Amino acid sequence: MSEFLKSIITKPEGKTLEFKRDSASPTLLMKTLVAFANTAGGRLVIGVGDNREIVGLKAPLDEEERLRSLIADSIAPHLIPNIELITVNDTTLLIVEVFVSALRPHCLKAEGHEQGVYVRIGTSNRQADTALIAEIGRSADGISFDEMPMPELSKDDLDLVAVQKFFADDWMLDEQALVTIKLLTSYQRRLVPTKGAILLFGKERALHFSDAWVQCGRFTGTDKAVIFDHIDIHDHLPRAAESIMQFFNKHARPDAPLPLTILREAIINALMHADYSQRSAPIRIAFLDDRIEIENPGMLLAGMTLDTIKQGSSRIRNHVIARVFRELNLSQRWGSGISSIFNEAKALRLPEPQIMEIGTRIRVTIYLAASVTVFCEAAQVEQRLAQVSNMIEAQDEMRTEVNKEAQERAQNEAQHEVRVKGQVDAHILAVCFPTPLSSAEIAAALGHKQLSGNLRKALPRLRDAGLLEYTIPESPNSRLQRYRLTKKGKATHLTANSTAYNTEVQVKKDDELQGGAQVGLLF
Repeated sequence: MSEFLKSIITKPEGKTLEFKRDSASPTLLMKTLVAFANTAGGRLVIGVGDNREIVGLKAPLDEEERLRSLIADSIAPHLIPNIELITVNDTTLLIVEVFVSALRPHCLKAEGHEQGVYVRIGTSNRQADTALIAEIGRSADGISFDEMPMPELSKDDLDLVAVQKFFADDWMLDEQALVTIKLLTSYQRRLVPTKGAILLFGKERALHFSDAWVQCGRFTGTDKAVIFDHIDIHDHLPRAAESIMQFFNKHARPDAPLPLTILREAIINALMHADYSQRSAPIRIAFLDDRIEIENPGMLLAGMTLDTIKQGSSRIRNHVIARVFRELNLSQRWGSGISSIFNEAKALRLPEPQIMEIGTRIRVTIYLAASVTVFCEAAQVEQRLAQVSNMIEAQDEMRTEVNKEAQERAQNEAQHEVRVKGQVDAHILAVCFPTPLSSAEIAAALGHKQLSGNLRKALPRLRDAGLLEYTIPESPNSRLQRYRLTKKGKATHLTANSTAYNTEVQVKKDDELQGGAQVGLLF
């Protein structure tokens, strides 16, 4: 057996490796390849049994051809993995190697873009929700969530007094300085806050990001059955780090000092790398007798694994937050935060910290040198439990109200977008109904000097729907290319016009009847 194959067979299954006995379940195989391409890449080895015995394939060449066809027919956008046949003692394995794709998110065609996107978590493939699909797309395009503009807001929505206090005399925070550190960005010829600016210094951050806060709890014992103390931190993110450290110090004991440097690094890392696009997912910190767990929302970024980040490899998720933390000297070591935590724990002779992916969250566990026990009477425990329960209930009600308002806004925006698309589509069908037109002629007929963004999106949308077609389909880029209505397009246009006409006639009849009734009342 080659050294290469030995290195694969002896490894445990995980984020970048999966074994299959055969290809009897093609859908499961395709989900794995999609998840690899969307997450950190990986290898799928076919021909290995449950106990790592090499069973091989009966017809390897046929299996390879079948697998290539399955990938081409089942996955979108098109995925091209490396497929290799390796023979060991007259037994052949099929190894499919997938790299992190620049075209992600990939999906199963049969399930569609909304339901068929999968990511790799540990040894399983998990279906991605809408927020995660959007994050995968942004990462592929090199777009940071916190750099995105918030066009509905203005500079006045930032707590500029707090910003100036944080930066003290280091910066004169005029508009240009705010643009430089990306708290403001240009949008349609005006300056608006970025999402990162609102996350860092927004006056009403909870209204826009209801879960961008920190939940701290001090538990008795080594599990989370009984909570002794609890605090929710809604400070500006740069201040949140200090508030968390104060919570640690509040529950520290002189005879059992905490590894404060390690804890601070882990806190800064969580605040900087949290995925704030996720909902119902605050940063959570649990202080137990023997350890402290720091958990933030967000999978590892594409191409990253737990092993690579332990070795010091790092990518920045939130560029605006990272830049501000750097300028405020909160973060000193870009790209080495996690590895420094492991190095310092080793230097202090502490148990090795643990880092793990739990669903779409990352948890860093720092173990303490000595147990820090909390002593309290049963009555105190009951009283604290009641207080915490009341606090959580009140916060849940507030978050529910905020989420309801956000959902209503999103629904109104979606409805408006649908109406705009419908109007644009109807206008295009109307101008192309008498005679085929080029894209420039369509724009001119609708009163545009050039092809706008809505028109550029509408033309392929109408072609995909079977309402428009090319007059020269064999040469899509021909300068003589025109768009004409299909039979389906003509029927749709005529039906829409008929419906509009009938509605207008009915309105006139109703007006006449109402007018007649009013005249009758005068006599």
